[in-house]
Amino acid sequence: MKPTALFADARCREHLAGLAHPERPERFDAVMEGLQTAGLLEHLTRLEPRQATIDELLLCHTREYLLTAQHDINAGYASLTTGDTDITRNSWDVALLAAGGVLNAVDAVLTGGARNAFCAVRPPGHHATPKRGMGFCIVNNIAIAARYAQRKHGLERVLIVDWDVHHGNGTQDIFYSDPSVFFFSTHQWPLYPGTGRADETGVGPGKGCTMNFPFPAGSGRKEILGAIEGSLVSAMARFRPDLVMISAGFDSRIDDLLGQFTLTDRDFVDLTSAVMAIAEEYAHSRVVSVLEGGYNLNGLASAAAAHVGRLARAESAELSAQNAPA
Repeated sequence: MKPTALFADARCREHLAGLAHPERPERFDAVMEGLQTAGLLEHLTRLEPRQATIDELLLCHTREYLLTAQHDINAGYASLTTGDTDITRNSWDVALLAAGGVLNAVDAVLTGGARNAFCAVRPPGHHATPKRGMGFCIVNNIAIAARYAQRKHGLERVLIVDWDVHHGNGTQDIFYSDPSVFFFSTHQWPLYPGTGRADETGVGPGKGCTMNFPFPAGSGRKEILGAIEGSLVSAMARFRPDLVMISAGFDSRIDDLLGQFTLTDRDFVDLTSAVMAIAEEYAHSRVVSVLEGGYNLNGLASAAAAHVGRLARAESAELSAQNAPA
């Protein structure tokens, strides 16, 4: 068994093809070229594609919203009527493919096909709320996958770690009152979408199962790795997740187009190691990582390779990450 599975389907390029947009098809190319250059592709188990079903999307989204998104896309609108997400006529099919690929990754990890998985998908998902697509997102890939892991595989507790530079408001909204999914986020503040204050910790039975760390522009390793190694590790001794998932946003890397954090490729190796240690302690080392942001193509390529290299425990990738320019 190869330790790490990869979901990557070139059809993910078709969303927003031909448009001048930060969330552009070339992001997929950059990730794949980064993995190829690092010599990682031959060490990864490739996962088959499939589209998520409507019933699977309904695990996290309302039927009314899904019908609205389908209508907007099929009608040829330039963007969703629910928010700031540009679309093209194939965007619905691509969104279903992205979500379905993450579900296949969950299946692979939870049935022993791989120790962990990385999903190079677009459009991203963590801003999509139950009732609204926004922030470049149509459906919430990681949230659907977390609920799917619980419903299909019988898991009790899932941890989602979101290190994207933007707060994952959609993921937070979906699980805000749910004590079975712990949502942890580090993000730049103030910045889009304006959510993720430190006092947003959940409501009702979910109180204490949301943990937000809003940091100012210029923050980096000390703040983000420190929050994981300190507060998150302590919280997980109580929560004890059965599965660990990562909203892997590489727009928290230095010199990104849409953020002002200062993480380096070496930092992403160490962030990955810290999250993997939690999974090893409580979740049989099971990790599913899902691409979110990252808009400087060169930085996205090298950071994704550093992250996946650590997931695969590929020494050559770790060494290249150490030597990579910031």
